[in-house]
Amino acid sequence: MPERRLREAGRLRHTEHVMGTVFSFDVRHEPTRATRAALGEAVAWLHHVDRVFSTYRPDSAISRIGDGSMNVTDAPPEVERVLRMCERAESATRGCFSARAGRRLDPSGLVKGWAVEQAYGLLRTAGAPNSLVNGGGDIRLGGEPAPGSPWRVGVTDPCGPGRLLTTVEGRDFAVATSGGAERGPHILDPRTGRPAHRLLAATVTGPDLTWADSWATAAVVQGTDAHTWIANQPGYELLTVDLDGQARRSGGFPLAAATRAAPRAPAAALDG
Repeated sequence: MPERRLREAGRLRHTEHVMGTVFSFDVRHEPTRATRAALGEAVAWLHHVDRVFSTYRPDSAISRIGDGSMNVTDAPPEVERVLRMCERAESATRGCFSARAGRRLDPSGLVKGWAVEQAYGLLRTAGAPNSLVNGGGDIRLGGEPAPGSPWRVGVTDPCGPGRLLTTVEGRDFAVATSGGAERGPHILDPRTGRPAHRLLAATVTGPDLTWADSWATAAVVQGTDAHTWIANQPGYELLTVDLDGQARRSGGFPLAAATRAAPRAPAAALDG
């Protein structure tokens, strides 16, 4: 599908179809040659990541490593970096996250968040820190959307399509959600090889989307035990919705001021 790029006063927006989903950019700066170039670099980066890491492309580096026709040392250097981060995530989650959850090499649970984080970094380096990059619902937000105002992001209610469970707000943070509400139980428990079924959804916020994305995937596997685990991950907060539709959040989860007293959706109650 064709790209869409809009330039407005003090704002530059763009959408791109890549990695089997839609990525959107919202740059809250006056468009300049530098910011437009950085946006182009960020889009090109996402396509590069897709070519290297897609498990649906038999010629991608990750597919070739998985089938034994390529060594990691012969792949682009970012492959080794990503696999090392996956090893770190597997160790930190006590095996609830793995690049081999399906008994084949698939680092997708970390790659998308990492790719978005790097894309945002290109914008920030180019002088556009007040930007949002959304990769299929996993979001990196930097700075402010307007002077003195925080970013606000709605969290979908897995019990009610089209409804919001709550809203988070902040500056310079990431939001990632994992679960099977839309696609069914597709997240595998690496310890058993079977679909995880202890939560409907898990949302993680924190300073880096690479880890927020990975921790959200691991939380779906861990179930409500993830609340004890997330307390040992400095800077990261967790919201879960269990199979009965009950929501629970960690103490520092960044709810928007208007939603702190009660949840936005009637299907779940927030339990501090």
